[in-house]
Amino acid sequence: MFDAVLVANRGEIAVRVIRACRELGVRTVAVHSEIDRDALHVRLADDAASLPGATSADGYLDGAAILDVARKFAVDAIHPGYGFLAENAEFAQAVTDAGFVFVGPPADVIATMGDKVSARQAARNAGVPVVPGTDQPLTDVAEAEEFGRRYGYPIAVKAAFGGGGRGLKVVRDAAQLRDAVEAAQREAKAAFGRAECYLERYLERPRHVEVQVLADGYGTVVHLGDRDCSLQRRHQKLVEEAPAPDLPLDVREALRRAAVDLAKHVGYVNAGTCEFLVSDDGKSFYFLEMNTRLQVEHPVTELVTGVDLVQDQLRIAAGEPLGFSQSEVRLTGHAIEVRINAEDPARGFVPTPGTIEELVIPQGPWVRFDTGVTSGATVPPCYDSMIGKLVVWHRDRESARRRLRSALDELTVRGIPTTAAFHKFAIDHPDFAAMRHRTVTVESEWDLSALAAPQEDPAEGESLQIMTGTATEAQTVRDVQLTIGGRPLYVTVYGRTYTDDRTAAVPPRRRGGAARDGDVIHDGPELLAPMQGTLVKFLVADGTEVQAGDEVCIVEAMKMENVLRAHRAGTVRIEREPGDVVEQGAAVARIEQ
Repeated sequence: MFDAVLVANRGEIAVRVIRACRELGVRTVAVHSEIDRDALHVRLADDAASLPGATSADGYLDGAAILDVARKFAVDAIHPGYGFLAENAEFAQAVTDAGFVFVGPPADVIATMGDKVSARQAARNAGVPVVPGTDQPLTDVAEAEEFGRRYGYPIAVKAAFGGGGRGLKVVRDAAQLRDAVEAAQREAKAAFGRAECYLERYLERPRHVEVQVLADGYGTVVHLGDRDCSLQRRHQKLVEEAPAPDLPLDVREALRRAAVDLAKHVGYVNAGTCEFLVSDDGKSFYFLEMNTRLQVEHPVTELVTGVDLVQDQLRIAAGEPLGFSQSEVRLTGHAIEVRINAEDPARGFVPTPGTIEELVIPQGPWVRFDTGVTSGATVPPCYDSMIGKLVVWHRDRESARRRLRSALDELTVRGIPTTAAFHKFAIDHPDFAAMRHRTVTVESEWDLSALAAPQEDPAEGESLQIMTGTATEAQTVRDVQLTIGGRPLYVTVYGRTYTDDRTAAVPPRRRGGAARDGDVIHDGPELLAPMQGTLVKFLVADGTEVQAGDEVCIVEAMKMENVLRAHRAGTVRIEREPGDVVEQGAAVARIEQ
């Protein structure tokens, strides 16, 4: 086993790897940006070093700086976690060339399977069915238009070197193609350092099912069962469970066999995941991509198999054989994981960076909470929005569902809105209980209006504006956070819901969410940023006439682009420049009447 490992990541996955190393008696070295200098993973590691810059591009994506730290602390290996450089073949090769061990597959395998285009070809060669798509990264929009004419719409524009929903846009007609391709390329470049994108035929209402594989350097490849990750928003997973419920036995066996065959075909070593789309009727499946790294949702597989995936990653990287065969893998019970993100589900899951005033973690038998934050920690706007993963296990799915609901009731996160309220709603929903949900359910099929938006904190020295309108019959009870003298004060408000007559001009909101990404309703001319972020581009020119609901600009926060729409009709007067960092509530433009 290694003497020392550098963990080239942050947040909960860095904490997870450090704890695994500690149990194996391995010294750990953490790296961190200036923003993360007091983060939990830094405090837990034996040694730590700062990276240049404040953004991911300057810090955690700086492979040369990470290698300098590895040399300084004389480590044996580098564990990339997931995201950032985890699927970067050039970085993996640079690690090897520098004399360190990369805890992951060989660089050439990452190059083949990390590139979604070549991965599709490898799947074809291994006899695994794939969704119709392009065989090369896009070079211009004309190629996309030709693909649309050939296969029809909708089309998915996807980052060739990434995952997690970043750089993925769904296009439903030719008029949307150019903007979608540009947006996907921007997101891919910001999240993964590479902007290449490709096209796939977009499947309506599929399930997202994946298979975990482990492979050692001696030819042993096993699967550790499957997971369902169908409950998503913006093509990013919210809930994952293992094993995937209600799969026909023949489809389940075929999925697992396809994952192992593909891993053997490409000479895979270490932990990896093959992702598939399963048709709505459950009778057919298509290869989607292979994640050449550990997955965010790996804990559910660990709980049903008893396998410590991170420690096995380290053992395999150190040259040890896997130590067990496929026949020795036993799946017991059911596990469910929910991602607790710094997002407001009542406002279209907009990011909500800020300070966590209080974090109370649920406890009890077979309850696990993986996190990289503590009470008092600040969730920055420049990284992923996930602050923790709540995972439970029980003997069957229904029992696990009830245990998860109880754990969610115990979870407390004060200071910023999170997805916890959504998860309570989702776990209780009849569609989830009956396994009727699909990848489009959250945004297209569920009415999230019951998730009342929390009251906005007024800036210090300002007062809350009381909205007047018409009383409805619904009696409500809600918690409201006020900021008085710079300190949070929590109060419970009882009363009837009021609707503001002045919002009548705003187009009806979609069923899938209580608000769209950039909806901010008020009666002034200012178009306000609903979150802290970077102004990416304006979609209209200065002086353009718009109607309420029209798209005006894009603000990027926590690696996701958010569209700001006009809150009223009028003439747009642009007040900020692309590239500007804007605070929550800052005016980016005025809409004059």
